[in-house]
This record gives sequence, C-alpha cells and structure tokens, in this order.
Amino acid sequence: MTTEVLSAAAPYLIEQDYAAYTEEQHSVWAELVGRALRELEKHAAREYLEGFEIIGLQKDRLPNLVSISKRLAPRTGWNSTPVSGFLPAPAFFEMLSTRRFPTTTWLRSRDSLEYTPEPDIFHDVFGHVPMHAHKVFADFLEHYGRVCASISDNAILEKLGRLFWYTVEFGVILQRGEIKVYGSGLISSHGECKNVIDGHCAIHRFSLDEVLETKVKVDELHKLLFAVSSIDQIYEAMHEAEHRAISGRL
Repeated sequence: MTTEVLSAAAPYLIEQDYAAYTEEQHSVWAELVGRALRELEKHAAREYLEGFEIIGLQKDRLPNLVSISKRLAPRTGWNSTPVSGFLPAPAFFEMLSTRRFPTTTWLRSRDSLEYTPEPDIFHDVFGHVPMHAHKVFADFLEHYGRVCASISDNAILEKLGRLFWYTVEFGVILQRGEIKVYGSGLISSHGECKNVIDGHCAIHRFSLDEVLETKVKVDELHKLLFAVSSIDQIYEAMHEAEHRAISGRL
C-alpha cells in the first residue's frame, strides 16, 4: 500500500464509521446490488465480475472500506480511501496518482434508488472498485492521475477527462463477440446499462482520436460509446495521450 503523504486531498479525508450504518441502509444496499447483479451477471465484463469476488463485496451488507483495501493492497496496491464528497481536480488527481481511490461513505435513500446527483458508496464501490483488482486497469488509473496532476492547462485536462469518461465511467468492451460493460456509470446505473444492452446507444470501436474529440454530455442517456478489445487498449491509449500532451499535439 502506498505511503505517500497527501497534501491537496488532506482536507477531504475522513473515516468510515461503519457501525453507524442502519439496518435500513444495509437493506437499501442489498436492494441496489440485487437489482443490478441480475443484469450484470450477463452483461458485465469478465474483469468486473472477477473483481467483485476478489474484493469480497457482500450482497446484503454495505462495504467496509478497510476490509476491501486489505484485499486490494497485495494485488494492485490500491486503497479505497473515504472522503467527504466531491474533490477539486488537484486533490482527485493526487489521490489517483498514489493509488488511493476517493470513496464517499454515504448511501442514497430508498426513494432515490434510480438516481442520485452525487456519487455515493454504491456508485463508488460497487461501480468502480472491482476494476481496481485488475492489474492493467489499476496501472492505467494511477498513470492517468499522475499525468493529470502534472498538467495545468485546462484545455488539455478537458481532453484527458474525455478519455476518463469513456473508459472509467462509461467504458464498454468487446468480449467473445458481445458488448460488455465495465465503466462505473454503466455498472451502477440501471438506465444507462439498459440503454446500452437494448441497443439504443451506438458503439464505435475505440479510437483515441475520436474519444478525445467527443464531448461529454451529463444531462442525457449516452448516444455513443466506445468499445475496447481489451483493457490493455486503455493503458496504451493513456500513454499515447500523455505523449501527445507533452509534445503539444493533444
């Protein structure tokens, strides 16, 4: 596990008070997981489903971040670190660059099962963290944070943000001739996942050029996403994006 001291992110770090979760909250978690897994067991990427087992997620109890990090650390060095909420970009990139994933600890209420405007522990842990058990994805995510932390040009950061959006958040992958989901926004959103599964979203083969030119829209279901042929492809794309950023061609 990384031991680097955080500076930009330090004010946002908190502790997860696991004992404070109520039985109602555990029940809401169980309902969210149960509904999602019915789809995901058929339509999620192999890497996500393997990661779900590796990190020891329970279907009927909220995740204990300390326990999850103990499972991740010897495998990829990643840590699910509790934070108070949204982080400014420098703090977010700093955490990724040190293999700490900023993880919210609150859970949506039963009357907000379908959607919450801010990421909660269901999105952050159920959606994101299983992929952190995959070595290549884990290396990609650290590299992304390290590169972004070194850049101050907002135009370049916006372009790199599109790469993050169409992989980490809304990534799909072609496995055995079928489109599978691995991005957290698809994993944790029934509507977005169904939009892809039902064929209402165009799927292009992943092209770094096209990804970098495709603006992000957060107020509607996706009409276009990009399928990689392997997780290695996003790792390679990040290195190419870094090279372009350094040479002024991004």
